[in-house]
Amino acid sequence: MNASWDTLKILSDPTRLRILALLMREELSVAELQEILGMGQSRISSQLALLRQASLVVDRRDGKKAFYSLRTDLPQRQVALLKAAVDSVAGVDILAEDARHLERVLAKRRRVSEQYFNLIAGRLGRNHCPGRSWEAIGRLALRLVPNIDVADLGAGEGLISQLLARNAKQVWCIDNSPRMVEVGTELARKNDLANLTYRLGDIEQVPLPDASVDLAILSQALHHARHPQRAVDEAYRILRPGGQLLVLDLAEHSFEKARDLYADLWLGFKESTLDAFLKKAKFVKVEVTPVARESVEPHFQTLLASGTKA
Repeated sequence: MNASWDTLKILSDPTRLRILALLMREELSVAELQEILGMGQSRISSQLALLRQASLVVDRRDGKKAFYSLRTDLPQRQVALLKAAVDSVAGVDILAEDARHLERVLAKRRRVSEQYFNLIAGRLGRNHCPGRSWEAIGRLALRLVPNIDVADLGAGEGLISQLLARNAKQVWCIDNSPRMVEVGTELARKNDLANLTYRLGDIEQVPLPDASVDLAILSQALHHARHPQRAVDEAYRILRPGGQLLVLDLAEHSFEKARDLYADLWLGFKESTLDAFLKKAKFVKVEVTPVARESVEPHFQTLLASGTKA
């Protein structure tokens, strides 16, 4: 049967249309959809199953959670049909209410992450943090070139940037925690590092101009991003031609407690996933290599990914 005809039948149900309107904006878990729509889990799960069977949405397992999103490879005709259907009911009160609840759920995600990093600001060097081993950081540091403009994205207090600023031309530290920016700025002042500047901002929307740095670093930051691909795309945007991105992050693991202990949104990444992120952002000379494995349980492993802007 014609795919558009099948899609029209799927869209005839108000609940499925509400779910699609939300998933067109954001990847969401079943629990988050429950909170937004005010419906029971079984009802939402049954509707998601129908949407998945119709090849309109896909699910992604991350530990014990399942996240749903709109398929990225839908034919243009179906995408246009979905947009037309959602637009046609955009003025309906229940859709506007869903949108408000969505913003509240996303704000809750951001608060959980911000609260964690505000709490540990000033203590990162003394507390255990997955993947933050001197061996891994040393591997990254060996690749750094002096006298260049650097952006440390998701920098926290800027442990790496404090070292880089000794020789770099300019180092920008971007972090979404006001307290981290405050602590880092004070450290830069105390250490007389005039070329080290902290800015409050999101790694998915970096407050730096296009083509403004020679090196971008995402050190143990990508697994805190809501949309890792957007963070990698932003790194590409701010790099000058020939500039390099270095990503130091956890390999995929199953330590579910990391979500609560460290405010992690992702339980690490496969080597192939990091490779795909960089290549989709149009980086060339992409390499992904395991560089460290912790000796204590849960034996976090660290990956180093690199790519060059053509």
